[in-house]
Amino acid sequence: MATHLTKKKKEALKLCEKSKFYSIEEAIDILKKMPKRKFDETLELAMNLGLNPKDASQIVRGTTLLPHGTGKSVRIAVFCKGDDEKKAKEAGADFIGSDELIKKVSGGFCDFDVAIASTVMMRDIARLGKVLGPRGLMPNPKVGTVTDDITKAVKETKAGKVEFKMDKQAGLHVSVGKISFEKGNLIENIKHLVKAILGSNPHLNKPQVIKSIVVSTTMGPGIKLDISEFRG
Repeated sequence: MATHLTKKKKEALKLCEKSKFYSIEEAIDILKKMPKRKFDETLELAMNLGLNPKDASQIVRGTTLLPHGTGKSVRIAVFCKGDDEKKAKEAGADFIGSDELIKKVSGGFCDFDVAIASTVMMRDIARLGKVLGPRGLMPNPKVGTVTDDITKAVKETKAGKVEFKMDKQAGLHVSVGKISFEKGNLIENIKHLVKAILGSNPHLNKPQVIKSIVVSTTMGPGIKLDISEFRG
């Protein structure tokens, strides 16, 4: 069955060559020339890795604070008690609590983008695994969402902290900003993210492990980046 291309999609495809590799600067220039949408499109970076997702030593996962944020309004739920509740509120968390919040989430409430928990709440929130796990929202000490420093965790998340995690197809997909961002800010965010990903696992230092790096907007085609630009 033939795929119907909209007028804007056709215009966008004319601006780049599918088989060509571009520098980050060239790619951003092209993306900014593409037909404008009625909303501020998100810029996403995708990586295809030559790693084995079933090998624990090859799993790529981590977090990093983008220099210029993501441009997204992040809704945060914090599971905590006592003084931490006040800290979470002052830091800008959207939903805060312990038993009551756990009960609400157990009932299916997941109207938030990130969940953070204080260390003492770990045992209590274990029961939420079936609800939060499939949605990728379960707090995890490995990515800093289970912590004793609630203030720092909330502020960094609001400021543009992003998580990257290799999927079952050995791919990564991370938002790096909005197309309305200044060109230089998008370039810095992309370079910072790729550097953080490459530094997260020694397997990524091996030649040919990175199969491709592609950037695209929400509705636009993917543009291949020159991988050599990130080495050295």
